[in-house]
Amino acid sequence: MRIVITGARGQLGQAIQKALADAALVLIDVPDWDITDPQLVPLFARLEPEVVVHCAAMTDVDGCARNPDLAYRINALGTQNVALACQRAGAALVHISTNEVFDGTADEPYREFDAPHAINPYGVSKLAAERIAMLLVSKLYIVRTSWLFAPGGSNFVSKILAATDKNGQLRVVTDEVANPTYAPDLAAALARLIRTVHYGIYHLVNEGYCSRYEFALEIIRQSGRTAIPVIPITNDQFQRASRPPAFTPLRNTLGAALGITLRPWQAALSDYLAAGSGPEKEKR
Repeated sequence: MRIVITGARGQLGQAIQKALADAALVLIDVPDWDITDPQLVPLFARLEPEVVVHCAAMTDVDGCARNPDLAYRINALGTQNVALACQRAGAALVHISTNEVFDGTADEPYREFDAPHAINPYGVSKLAAERIAMLLVSKLYIVRTSWLFAPGGSNFVSKILAATDKNGQLRVVTDEVANPTYAPDLAAALARLIRTVHYGIYHLVNEGYCSRYEFALEIIRQSGRTAIPVIPITNDQFQRASRPPAFTPLRNTLGAALGITLRPWQAALSDYLAAGSGPEKEKR
């Protein structure tokens, strides 16, 4: 199987390369490939992919809030180019989306067919990307996930560890809730999903959900930094450009129906820490 991975140098892109090591992979990322350039369409189609895993995106949520036009250009129009290339090549598209397509007002985890309603520029641009992909590609997997972390990457876990070692204490919000998701686990689930040829919308996240505060406490506990105080705060006490939705855990119902589930996030975090990820490694 010939598979193109966009955003191949990112956390998820690198994990997918390992999960799909038995396939013929074509790796695409900036600066060699710019998904916002319409010339991508014919060039991309000539690669003759059978499947495209579209990880490339602007994922800096606060950066999206500061520059929503750029967020829309990369996340929505970039996806349009990738989708058109898939259409021309007859390829299946795996579009990686986010829990932030939801507004966070629910009182239980979101299922795959709950109505999305984004409330910040990042979520709006990713929801636009979903809708564009639906219009243009018939063989389509939309995979929503949340709070990705992976060895060697910049993510919530690595930032908590670095901040703990630098500052000696933490202030973390209690009113933002979602599913921590380990990129290697998600990549393995994607590899299985692709082979089902069962197109649709999927919520693929590690089992269980928590607040950012609870996530930080577990990181501190598992990393042996239990003497470090963690102070709970709310989002209105934390200055940032973007407004995150408050409660956006995802429920995996359709993937589970195919036998595709991810382990609890606490177990995944243990593997991440055992791999030696953290500020010391990432400074190298």
